[in-house]
Amino acid sequence: MTTQAKNNVKKLREERLLSKAELARKAGVSALTIDRVESGLACRMDTKRKIILALGMTIEEKDKVFERTTESELEETEDAASTATAATATATSSESGGEGQG
Repeated sequence: MTTQAKNNVKKLREERLLSKAELARKAGVSALTIDRVESGLACRMDTKRKIILALGMTIEEKDKVFERTTESELEETEDAASTATAATATATSSESGGEGQG
């Protein structure tokens, strides 16, 4: 499951006249990672920190780059992840239960 995360990375990158590759190099991540983040996919906290600093901003300005996730959004994400995990476990046990019998 992928989580959508609203951010201003593309806007800030373009304001600084940086290409995705240039921002990626400054941040120490791949251009594909920058592309994914800009398209709204969630990323690790460490990646967010690297991007913020590569944009020439401080950690205190993080909310200008990445929108703050509310408590209810975190709960929804956790609930969806739990549901997906339970569904996967059920499917896996159903598949393995039917093999080798007969």
